[in-house]
Amino acid sequence: MSERTVTRSQLSEAVYQEVGLSRNESADLVEAVLEEISSTLVKGESVKISSFGSFSVRQKGQRVGRNPKTGEEVPILPRRVLVFRASHVLKNRINDAKARSESGAKSPLLSGASSGGPGVGSGS
Repeated sequence: MSERTVTRSQLSEAVYQEVGLSRNESADLVEAVLEEISSTLVKGESVKISSFGSFSVRQKGQRVGRNPKTGEEVPILPRRVLVFRASHVLKNRINDAKARSESGAKSPLLSGASSGGPGVGSGS
């Protein structure tokens, strides 16, 4: 499995290629979407992106953990954690792509030939 990460600039480039906005407008759009998602999560609200998945914030209570090196018990303070749950559509696309790659077929997800480009959904 290759270690590839999609960056903000790659998302902006995909918007530029697919939508036809200028590179600056594409970068601004990506930033605006990410900021909206972030600020919604900070407020404790959930974000659902159809055919992709949902992000939510969960409160975890205080608990006792253990230092793996020394075995010493240490308290873990209460905190909020981000949870992502992939949609069935995304799970199916990932599994279909894995099956194609194992059979030797070229995956449109990995080759960049998908209908929406990397990181850009069709909105369905």
